[in-house]
Amino acid sequence: MSGSSYGKLFKITTWGESHGKALGVVIDGCPAGLPLSEEDIQIFLDRRKPGKTKIATPRKEDDKVEILSGVFEGKTTGTPVSLIVHNTSQRSSDYSEIANCYRPGHADYTFDEKYGFRDYRGGGRSSARETIGRVAAGAVACKLLALLGIRLTAYTRSIGPVTVPEDVFDAQAILETPTCMPDRETSEKAEEYLTACMKSYDSAGGVIECRIEGCPPGIGEPVFDKLDACLAKAVMSIGAVKAVEIGDGTLVSKRKGSENNDAFAMKDGHVIKKTNHAGGILGGISDGSPITLRVHVKPTPSIFQKQQTVNRQGEEIELSIRGRHDPVVVPRAVVVVESMAALTLLDGLLLNMGARVENLQKIYPPRS
Repeated sequence: MSGSSYGKLFKITTWGESHGKALGVVIDGCPAGLPLSEEDIQIFLDRRKPGKTKIATPRKEDDKVEILSGVFEGKTTGTPVSLIVHNTSQRSSDYSEIANCYRPGHADYTFDEKYGFRDYRGGGRSSARETIGRVAAGAVACKLLALLGIRLTAYTRSIGPVTVPEDVFDAQAILETPTCMPDRETSEKAEEYLTACMKSYDSAGGVIECRIEGCPPGIGEPVFDKLDACLAKAVMSIGAVKAVEIGDGTLVSKRKGSENNDAFAMKDGHVIKKTNHAGGILGGISDGSPITLRVHVKPTPSIFQKQQTVNRQGEEIELSIRGRHDPVVVPRAVVVVESMAALTLLDGLLLNMGARVENLQKIYPPRS
């Protein structure tokens, strides 16, 4: 299987399956000298691990990370950083009934068509547990970005019809509410909505928003590797994501140019924009404004209602999915979106170092 690697200079390769022995990631291209501990990474993994709230799967996993290589005496060495998380709570028997049929909304059918064989235990590589490697690598990327004064904040904007008001933002609530919403009152309404979904054996989707502050202008390429294009690819690679918006997103299609253009001005000797409809990116290159992206996540496909499907013999059957599943994946996907955005931006920063001759001269001054 190809396609398990992402990035050019800061490159990650994730590996492992939902019900295998372990999952993990290898990071190639991490600069030497970054202070890094397992605790730094665990903070991120704890934000995505299952079994923490009533609106998450009851599957209990510690998701404890172990650094296997690339760190010596508390700092990265410049060699590949290998991270592993062992699976400890597999119940593969929950999936025995779907070994011979295709779950609606899942990748069962497409995997069979591509490979003629699939790991049906929890979805194998298509499982949301694959994101463990992404989040572990994202924790490293975020620590590097923080050294450069760049901060990423991702949170739940909406679940089903329940949306956080635009003028409300409580950063602490993101870490303390089970929905990861930046508003406690809206979170309670979303929890009530999810409770109703669970009672009717159904699930919900939602929207994740990510803000990137402190990104310097000039990051990204003007043609195929536009920063917004790379961010879109990064978050679209997350299994449940079906749409991405940058800045004002789909709203721009209903505006006139005079309404959508961001006027430029000067402030403290720097070029700024008076508005930020573009979401911090112009022509595929960062403009120094906060970068905003919005990620639309589909409802969890594993629901307990009876569904129409077919088996591998081509027979039409009814299927009732059993096991331990999230009624909504949005809250646990928040840190995944944040991680993929961080990996993309860090890779772009490293690639941009060679964009100007003077950059190389600063790094490699002539030796007298």
